[in-house]
Amino acid sequence: MTPAELSRTVLHAVCRAVEDGVLRAPVPESVRIERPRPGGRGDYATNVALRLAGPAGQPAGDVATLLKERIGRTGGIERIEITGPGFLNFTLAGSAQQRLLATVRDQGERYGMPGSVDLPDGPGEGAFPHADELRARIWAQTLLRLGARPLDGETVTVVPAPHGGLPESLGSDAARWALLAAAAHDRPRTDGLLVQHERNPLYRVRFAHARARALSRSAAVLGFGAAPDAYVDAPALTTAVADHPAVVADAARLRAPDRLARHLDVTADALLAFQHTVLPVGDEKPSAAHRSRLALAEAAGTVLAGGLSLLGISAPEYL
Repeated sequence: MTPAELSRTVLHAVCRAVEDGVLRAPVPESVRIERPRPGGRGDYATNVALRLAGPAGQPAGDVATLLKERIGRTGGIERIEITGPGFLNFTLAGSAQQRLLATVRDQGERYGMPGSVDLPDGPGEGAFPHADELRARIWAQTLLRLGARPLDGETVTVVPAPHGGLPESLGSDAARWALLAAAAHDRPRTDGLLVQHERNPLYRVRFAHARARALSRSAAVLGFGAAPDAYVDAPALTTAVADHPAVVADAARLRAPDRLARHLDVTADALLAFQHTVLPVGDEKPSAAHRSRLALAEAAGTVLAGGLSLLGISAPEYL
């Protein structure tokens, strides 16, 4: 069970509690799942009971208890504990990280993808209405790639591109990043996107993807491959990989491709900080730890490649 799946499980329990009449509170749009805070336990935790306690007029501990009863019937959760004023703490069956990496390896670049991304870049059935302007057109195309579909009367509204010749001056990839990485209400930034330096977010994301592929090639030379055999202590990178499907879904739901761009940047930062631990050093022999670290690095590379493709940007294996 990934954090995104756990979030949906908890939200479903909230809905059932409201339907049963034991919880009188508005159902939230989403439930935030995070690593346990100091004093917490297990793999993940949520403060949803504290958020619902006020509107429900009930103590947070009571809300947590009734949610625990409903969540506890779900497979994949080994134990649920209540800590502090009403935090729900989850210990998943087996290793959540190992299952996550196995899922990414099995799904490949389909991991986190919407149901269909094989959509034309030009206008067509189901396209988002938009102004006859470069950024609005690319924004509308990308929303379709993310799996979003226009509502009645919905129109893409964004701050226009600085000029229509961006693809010619920057190239297609850099132009798309410039127009999608800024929020719809912000002016796109085009400076520095051709600089081959880690200060350039587009270069950083593509470089991190290339590094993941290079680690796989180097590991093959050393005679080992990726396998999620052991736990890897890399919470930032694990969380970034696990959050990818939810980020893609949120980017579509909120009409905000910039959320995906920021997530790819976060994933790249975490991978670049982690990469130095993957391969054996000196006379060190490859171990289960190295195979597991490689599996996590490859999963991050998969997220970066899939995310870039949703933005219409290439992900070279060599950079």
